Amino acid sequence: MPSVSGALESSEVVDQTRAGNYFVSNYPPFSVWSNAESTAAEDRLRRSGSSRTPLGLYVHLPFCRKRCDFCYFRVYTDKNHSEIAAYLEALKREAAMVGRQAFVAGRSLDFVYFGGGTPSYLSTRQLKTLVSGLKNALPWNTPREFAFECEPGTLTKRKLEAIRDLGVNRLSLGVENFDDEILARNNRAHRSREVYRVWDWLGSAGFDQVNLDLIAGMVGETDAKWARTVGETVRFAPDAVTVYQMEIPFNTTIFRQMREEGASAAPVADWPTKRRWTREAFEALESNGYTVGSAYTAVRDSSRIRFVYRDELWDGADMLALGVSSFGHLDGIHYQNEAHMGPYIHSISQGRLPVSRAHATSAQEAMIRQFVLKMKLGKLVTRPFQERFGVDVTKRWQGILSRYQDQGLLRYDRDTIRLTREGLLQVDRLLHAFFLPEHTGIRYA
Repeated sequence: MPSVSGALESSEVVDQTRAGNYFVSNYPPFSVWSNAESTAAEDRLRRSGSSRTPLGLYVHLPFCRKRCDFCYFRVYTDKNHSEIAAYLEALKREAAMVGRQAFVAGRSLDFVYFGGGTPSYLSTRQLKTLVSGLKNALPWNTPREFAFECEPGTLTKRKLEAIRDLGVNRLSLGVENFDDEILARNNRAHRSREVYRVWDWLGSAGFDQVNLDLIAGMVGETDAKWARTVGETVRFAPDAVTVYQMEIPFNTTIFRQMREEGASAAPVADWPTKRRWTREAFEALESNGYTVGSAYTAVRDSSRIRFVYRDELWDGADMLALGVSSFGHLDGIHYQNEAHMGPYIHSISQGRLPVSRAHATSAQEAMIRQFVLKMKLGKLVTRPFQERFGVDVTKRWQGILSRYQDQGLLRYDRDTIRLTREGLLQVDRLLHAFFLPEHTGIRYA
């Protein structure tokens, strides 16, 4: 597991949950992205993009009723109506600037993702105005997927219907847990009664896909409480379920408390326990007809349910980033916008793209990025790496793959790599072994 540096201490499993990033969401690590390379993203936007590469959009809406103790995203809980309005206006102006770039010309958005923060924190009027402005500025021609994150306590029946009418076809509900004591201890804004109320409304709302998020290992979790959360999830029978294992990045309230108390281990369950809880959730879902499709997700109908945002992004899609601290990807160039609202809005007001840091990947880094992300799906086909990058991944990493196979974490041959359930449950811990030497032993974010 990650040490305080965010990298693996050794090949042995460290059971305690320590501070640092566990979840591998990108490569190379964010800590190597730099302000000096920010112009690379801006330069790339000025040149034509490939119509053969899917194009997505991520919009960051950073407002929340409360900041969860485990949250590591850029969120604000203290903004008034005028400040929120100013931010939304900046989003639309940023979209207009991006929409005029050559990189976007002649292309259409394949997927759109509204994340946060809490997108559903906004009023129905604010959401309608924002989406209308974005559609006017960008090539928004009925994307295959419009995904939208929600917090149960911010929803009403009318707002859900309005969100659906905006074109959202994948609604993700941040339930996390059904136990009110656990929700309170982790400073979560909603309570279980709000989840039950929303679920009744969702039955008539008619979304193509509803995903329910859970977190295994929140502060105060027990075997009995987790079993109840899993049982309620199965009873709800959502289209998809996402189960994350609790991590403690450095910019969380929990880490700040750990630092003040001089603690090295976090006040949450250890990794073997979190893996067991995730296994139990997956097995319960599988017993009820679900299929496990990645290290975190199970779907009720695998012939119908797709997560386009994840699948396209992990396969190298381009993604435009709008909003404070948001992340994007442009033909091998990773970039992030200004991390704080003040500088972000100021850049927009000056007519400048608000890019704060970037990293132009080498061909080798791009190959590793795609490899480690696709490993999280549990099955990786090797041929595309030979065709796209000229690399036989089973030869390149034969030693690592053989070691993991001997440990019962995966099986592989020339054509495919398949993680066992034990390997899938701890895949993020395994991925660091495939990093370049200069990216191991350093802080991830």
